[in-house]
This record gives sequence, C-alpha cells and structure tokens, in this order.
Amino acid sequence: MPKASAVPPKLPEPASYEAALEELEQLVGRIESGQLPLDQMLAGYQRGAQLLAFCRGRLEAVQDQIKVLDEGALQPWTQE
Repeated sequence: MPKASAVPPKLPEPASYEAALEELEQLVGRIESGQLPLDQMLAGYQRGAQLLAFCRGRLEAVQDQIKVLDEGALQPWTQE
C-alpha cells in the first residue's frame, strides 16, 4: 500500500484578502470548538497556514505600496 504524501495538495488561492480572512476565521472557530476529527484538524491547520501566508503577503504588498506613495518612508497612519 502506498504511503500518503506528507505534502498536502495546495488549495486554490482565495479571491481576496477579505475572503481569506473570513475562511481563516471560520477554520479557526471549527478547530477551537473541537468539531473536526484529528485528520481533518491537521488538514485544517495546513490550510490555515496557507491562508495566513496569503494574508501576510497581501498586507506586505499594501505596506510596500504605502511606502512608495510616502516617498519611501513608512509614515504612521493617523485618522484625520
């Protein structure tokens, strides 16, 4: 019998930061509530890591754009 691959298949990338955050929040809620069997919990953790990396990447991209708009210096954001 062949062994299962240790590397999970990469699920499709979320459509947006907001979609990824919503999926991540739902996933964390299911994991924390204990609703998932152990094997699904592992898959959920792996998907959560993918979603977290996606969200961090989007946030870093926005931060880089802000730096460009502020002539290379990241300025503190103040609501005016």
